[in-house]
Order: sequence, then structure tokens, then C-alpha cells
Amino acid sequence: MASIVLRNVDKIYAGGVKAVSGLNLEIKDGEFMVLVGPSGCGKSTALRMIAGLEEISNGEILIGDRVVNHLPPKDRDIAMVFQNYALYPHMTVEENLAFGLKLRKMPKAEIQKRVQEAAKMLGLEPYLKRKPAALSGGQRQRVAMGRAIVREPQPFLMDEPLSNLDAKLRVSMRASLKQLHDRLRVTTVYVTHDQVEAMTLGDRVCVLRDGVLQQVDTPQNLFDNPVNLFVAGFMGSPAMNFTHAELIRDGQGSAVVFAGYRLPVPDSTFQAKPGLDGYIGRKIILGVRPSDFEEAHSVNGHGAGWAHMKVKADVTEELGSEINVLFTIDAPPVEHEATQAARDRSDDDGTLPLTGDKSLWTARVNARSHVRPGEEVELVVDTHRLHFFDPATGLAIGHPANIGR
Repeated sequence: MASIVLRNVDKIYAGGVKAVSGLNLEIKDGEFMVLVGPSGCGKSTALRMIAGLEEISNGEILIGDRVVNHLPPKDRDIAMVFQNYALYPHMTVEENLAFGLKLRKMPKAEIQKRVQEAAKMLGLEPYLKRKPAALSGGQRQRVAMGRAIVREPQPFLMDEPLSNLDAKLRVSMRASLKQLHDRLRVTTVYVTHDQVEAMTLGDRVCVLRDGVLQQVDTPQNLFDNPVNLFVAGFMGSPAMNFTHAELIRDGQGSAVVFAGYRLPVPDSTFQAKPGLDGYIGRKIILGVRPSDFEEAHSVNGHGAGWAHMKVKADVTEELGSEINVLFTIDAPPVEHEATQAARDRSDDDGTLPLTGDKSLWTARVNARSHVRPGEEVELVVDTHRLHFFDPATGLAIGHPANIGR
């Protein structure tokens, strides 16, 4: 096992197209690091540079204590798992698992031992004599992972390995991958465009946009403390709600006002977000996560920190465990290049404008709610969890990474 370090790594294609720009990233020994972002953000390019499948234009890549800039893939001691499985159709599962080891002239007994161990770990023992055509998509992907495991490489590099599977199988394969990593503790770099996959798999998640690192942190910190509008809009499903608002302070205290609503801002928020005071009397972009709403009657006492919003439900999505309530607010949608880029994610289920002068918001409420389309509903929102962004820069106000920027 080994750490992976990228120092000021650039990838510039012919014509000056910069796919990756000044990427600095340290992946710890044994860590599961997910690279996530919309199509064209540079995540697969970064993975291929680590693998040696793409030459870097500038910078330095280390695997363990070796600089590998000029080493071919076969000398980097890595194993890759691809989106399309890349299995040999004329070979059995057993032969596919063993093929890479035979190329390395490994003793037959050792090959047999590693193949049997991997097959047992992945539940492939009943299928060892079958060819890939006789396997399901999930079984083929397990073979592809088994072929990487038998190599016992320093890191695993995985490029969207679950994207060809159906939704239910992806969930079970995510769980299998997590268990596998917990057992093997091999450094893993995993590329996906699916932010739910990123949140559930990663020890840490690296969010990329247009080849530039936006934020790298634990999934929960990315969700709770996004560094800018792009990360806030990209991470989380349904996506964060945004609106232009004004931060005020009057006889009733501090609040944000927008579209006829007033949400109090607790004193603790100003303490937790240095510099927010400086925006009093100014326009900001307010962000509210759908999960920070609830129906008023289901919150006991709705005391300190809960603010009321009476809305009309336009659409309800009953998901079994919860209900998404979609409603409009009388404010134009936020037109910012960062929110647009976040909306462009290919698995988008986020907040989109209905008309030019109104915004569509989503609230996630308890499954026992009886709200129906066309009905008035009284929501409460947790004002301790409001997000505030500078309308010019798109940076999160008071985030530690933005202090002094």
C-alpha cells in the first residue's frame, strides 16, 4: 500500500485546452478517495495521469516515495478497474483472474492461491468455469475487481466502475466495494459523476470543476460546509435551494428576507461565520437544503431555530421514507455561473426555475405527511443550518478556506 501525492499537476492538450489545472492532492495510505464532478471536469484525466495512461504536462506525481512521472503503467504497481469491465470474452472467470499473474511469471501455486482467495472474497466461486457472456453485469464487474485484487497492487484506480449497472445493483455493489475496502485497506482512487456514490463511498471526496480542485473533505463536511456555490449545488440530493436575499438587523434581531419571507439568523451563526456581520444591509445568496425543512406540525414545539414558511405545494414526490414537496417562491432563480455548472451534473434532480420570475424549491418532509399537490402547507426551516454566499464571488461567507480571500 502507498500514499499518492499530486503536486501542481497540469494536463494541457493540443490547442491549449487545459483539462487539469494546478492540481494539488494528497491521498493517504489506505484511504478511499473519490474524485467527483460533472462531465468534463478532469476527474478521469487525473486518474489516468496517476495510472500513467496520460502524460502530465507539468508537476509531479508520487506513488509511495517514488516520483512516477516518466514510469509506464506496468511499472507503477497499480491496478485499474474500468467502466466497461474489459474482460477477455474467450477466457473463463478463473482464467481472467489469473491472466495478469501469468504474464508476470508468478508460480502456479501462488496464482491458484490468489485466485481462490479473491473468488471467495467476491462470491465468484460458483462461476469460475463460466465465460463472461454467461454472467450478469454485476458478476462481470466483480470479476474485473477480482482481477485487480489478485495483483495486490499499491493502489486501486477505479474509473466509474458501477455506471453500467442498474440502480438496485449499483446500491448493492457500493456496499460490497465499501466492505472490500474495509477488509483490504488498499489505497483507492475512485472516479464518479454521481455525488450520491461519492458521499456513500469516500473517506474523503475531491470535488473538481473545469479541471480545478474546488474542495476536498469528508462527505459530511462537504454537505454541511461547502466552500462555494458550486460545491453546495453539486453535493446533496435533492440539490440545495438558492435565492437572492437581504441580510438585515432591526428591532427584531438579525434575519434574511426574500420573496415575502423573513428567516431569523441566530447569533451563533454570526459567531460561526466570521465576516457575515459585514454583509448586514447587503444582498447575499441564501442556500437552504431540502433536508433542513420539516412540516410544522411534526416538529415538537418548533422552538428556537425553527422559522415558519407557509407555501403552496405544486408537486409532491412520495418516496416511501420521505416526501419531497416542490413549491415556488416569488423570486427569480439565481443566475450564477457556479449554480448553472452544478445544475449541469448528468444525474441532476436539482432545483430548476419554472418561469422567469419564480424559483422552484424542494422541501423534504416526513413520510407521514398528508400534504397533497395544490394544498397550502406550513413548513419550518432550521435556521441554524442556513448557508450564505457572496453574490459576486460565489464563495461561502465565513468558511475557513475563504477567510481573507
